[in-house]
Amino acid sequence: MRGDGEGIAIIGGGIVGICVATYLAEMGRSVTIFDRTGICEETSSGNAAAFAFSDVLPLAHKGMIRQLPKWLADPLGPLSIPPAYLPKLLPWLFRFWRAGAPRHYEASLAAQAGMMKLAEAEWMGLLDRSGMRPMLREDGSLELYESEAEFRAALPGWAARERFGIGFRHVEGEALSALQPGLSPRFVKGTFVPGWKTVADPKLIGKALWAHAERLGARFEHARVDRIETGADGVTIILADGTARKAAQLVVSAGAWSHILAGQLGERIPLETERGYNTTLPSSAFDVKRQLIFSGHGFVITPLSTGLRVGGAVELGGIARPPNFARSKAMLEKAGRFLPGLDPSGGREWMGYRPSLPDSLPVIGRARAPNVLYAFGHGHLGLTQAAATGRLIRDLVVGQTRPVDLTPFSAQRF
Repeated sequence: MRGDGEGIAIIGGGIVGICVATYLAEMGRSVTIFDRTGICEETSSGNAAAFAFSDVLPLAHKGMIRQLPKWLADPLGPLSIPPAYLPKLLPWLFRFWRAGAPRHYEASLAAQAGMMKLAEAEWMGLLDRSGMRPMLREDGSLELYESEAEFRAALPGWAARERFGIGFRHVEGEALSALQPGLSPRFVKGTFVPGWKTVADPKLIGKALWAHAERLGARFEHARVDRIETGADGVTIILADGTARKAAQLVVSAGAWSHILAGQLGERIPLETERGYNTTLPSSAFDVKRQLIFSGHGFVITPLSTGLRVGGAVELGGIARPPNFARSKAMLEKAGRFLPGLDPSGGREWMGYRPSLPDSLPVIGRARAPNVLYAFGHGHLGLTQAAATGRLIRDLVVGQTRPVDLTPFSAQRF
C-alpha cells in the first residue's frame, strides 16, 4: 500500500502478520502492516519458541475437559479462570466442550495434521529464502511423566501422531538421563521427539523475517486501528488519530483483538484469550539440552540464545484484566523442583495473549465482507503455523490453488 488505495493492508505486526506480509511482498505486492506497538513486540515476542509441528492434537481432545475440575481447583495450576470472568466465558467453554466430542475427533485431527505438514515445509523454505536458517534449532523435545499412569494416559495421543508419520521414542532410566542430565528422579519416563524444532529467540526471528520483508518493499505504520469499513472499491481503515487509510484489500491478523474488528464487519467469532505467562532466566541458570515439556503441569522450559524460558499454562481471562504474575512464580518454583540446582534469580516475567477458538483451529480465509481476509486464532501455535498461514493468504490473494482445504478454518463455521 503506497497511499493510493491499491495495496494490501495488514492489521497486526505479530508473527502471523509478518509472514503474511512476507509472502505477499515476495510476490511483488504492495503491503503495509499497521500495529499499535511495533513489529513482533507483543505476544509473538515472548512465546516458548517452538515449531510444534508434531502437536497435532486439538486442545479439546487432549483430556483437558477431564482435567478441568482438578486444574480449576488450583488457582496457580495449568489452567485457571478468574471467577469474575467465568459468566462471560461460559458460552466459549460450552463450544470447547462440544468440540471435544468423539464425532469431531478425526476431522479436527486431520485438519490440524494437514496444517502442520504444510507449516513445516513452508517454514523451512522461508528460513532458507530469508537467510534465517542459522536461527533454527533441531534438538528435539522431551516430554516428561511422573508416573506410569500419566505415561499410559499419553499413549493414545502418541498413537494418533504415529498415524501421521510423526517420529518419537519412549525413554526411561539412563536413556532419559542422557537426554537431560540433572533431571529430578520423580520423572520415571519420557518421550523424545527428534523432529521437534525450536528457534533461537521468537522476537529475534520475527524481526529478522520483517527485515527480509522490508527489503522486498513491505512497509510498517505505527498506529492503532479503531475501525474498518468496507465497500466494493476497497477498505477504509480509520486510525486512532482520526485519519484514514485506503487499501484494495485488508488482512485482519490482530491476534486476540481480531474478533473485535470482525465484529465491526458483522461477523461474530467466538475468540477467547489464553493468557500465557513465562519467566526468562539467564542462560547460566541450568544447562537445558532441548525443550522440556511438563504436560501434566502445563508448561515447558526452552533454552534460547537469549536465556532460559520457563513458561506456559493457560489463564482464560480475556484482554482487560491485569497480569497475575503469581502464575509465573508458581511455574518457576516447580521448575526448581524438576531441575534441582536451577538458579531462579535474575529472571524477566512476561504475559501474552494467545487468540484461541474453541475447536483449536485458526480462522484463515475470506470474510463475508468484500476485500477482507482473516488470519488469526492460532492459540498457542501462532509461531508454528505462521508460515503456512502466510502461504494460504497469499494463494487466496493471487488466486492460486491452496495446498489444504480451507473449509475447517472458515470464519463461517461458527
